[in-house]
Amino acid sequence: MLDHWFPKNISTYGGEIDSVFYLIFYIVGIGFLLGEAAIFYFLIRYRRRDGKKAAFVNGERWSQAAWIIIPTAIVLVLDLWIDFAGAQAYDAIKGEMPVSETIVQVTGKQFNWIINYPGPDGIFGTEDDLTKENDLYVPVNKAVKTILKSEDVIHSFFVPVLRLKQDMVPGRTIEAWFEATETGKYEIACAELCGYGHYTMRGFLHILSEEDYAAWVSENWPDTNSESN
Repeated sequence: MLDHWFPKNISTYGGEIDSVFYLIFYIVGIGFLLGEAAIFYFLIRYRRRDGKKAAFVNGERWSQAAWIIIPTAIVLVLDLWIDFAGAQAYDAIKGEMPVSETIVQVTGKQFNWIINYPGPDGIFGTEDDLTKENDLYVPVNKAVKTILKSEDVIHSFFVPVLRLKQDMVPGRTIEAWFEATETGKYEIACAELCGYGHYTMRGFLHILSEEDYAAWVSENWPDTNSESN
């Protein structure tokens, strides 16, 4: 049912995140329907009628208190179930970052994304760095490490198809990772209201095949091929 509402998932850990949403949706949805049904039942069952006052239930008997105690216990168990599922998904994403050969620095700035690649030497801040605005190029089926920063205010790096959303706080460096399973061009949005031009802060994630990514690297660092030969 929710598949029609969510954007396509192309992340290795996206299914775990979606499963938590599904769990919350069905638990809360069923609970809402049962709760509303109980309310209507009590409204009709204990209503005032000709010659009979509306029932007043003070909850002093155990049979009456059970209507509070049992639902509370059920809600507690379901809440712990959601917490456990959420903790598993969080641990899969944040617990241990996989080793990655592709490392990119993304800086949020009113109102665009500054994408910085370290170049063949793998070190940021050297002459072979490559800087682009609003376009992030990565290989498919490879873990990608992103180093997230903000130049001014709080931004939020959000790629819906990856199920990746991470705030970027000024003065802090925050690491995140993803592994895309399909090639294509997808939107990067800012999910934090960051100023008057927030709605224009849009970038694109370009997920390339292994061959296309190698060609892109060769195009931007021509000396790479000669050095490897």
